[in-house]
Amino acid sequence: MKSQAKTQTEYKDNYITEDVFVRTISKDVTTSNEYTWHRDSNDRSVEVVESNGWKLQFDNELPRLLCEGDLIYIKKKHFHRIIKGEGDLVVKITENDTF
Repeated sequence: MKSQAKTQTEYKDNYITEDVFVRTISKDVTTSNEYTWHRDSNDRSVEVVESNGWKLQFDNELPRLLCEGDLIYIKKKHFHRIIKGEGDLVVKITENDTF
C-alpha cells in the first residue's frame, strides 16, 4: 500500500499500510482528544520514534515517561491518555497487533 497522509486538527497520520501508520502530534497543539482519557477500538502496539518529555498513563497507574525506542502494547478498550511534553511526539502504531 502506498503511503498516504491524513491530517487531523490534533495530529497527522502517515499510513505505511492499512494497519500501520506514523502519528505525529505537534508540540504546538494545546488541546487534543489524545490528552483526555480515551479507549482505542483495536489492539495496538506503539513504538516511540520521537519524544521529548511526553508521558503515557494507563487507568489506575502513574504516568510513565516515553523514550525513543520504547514498545508499548495497548489492549483495545483499555483507558489511557498521553501527557504533553516539550517537543513533538512521533509514534509508529500497528493496529490489531497480537501480543
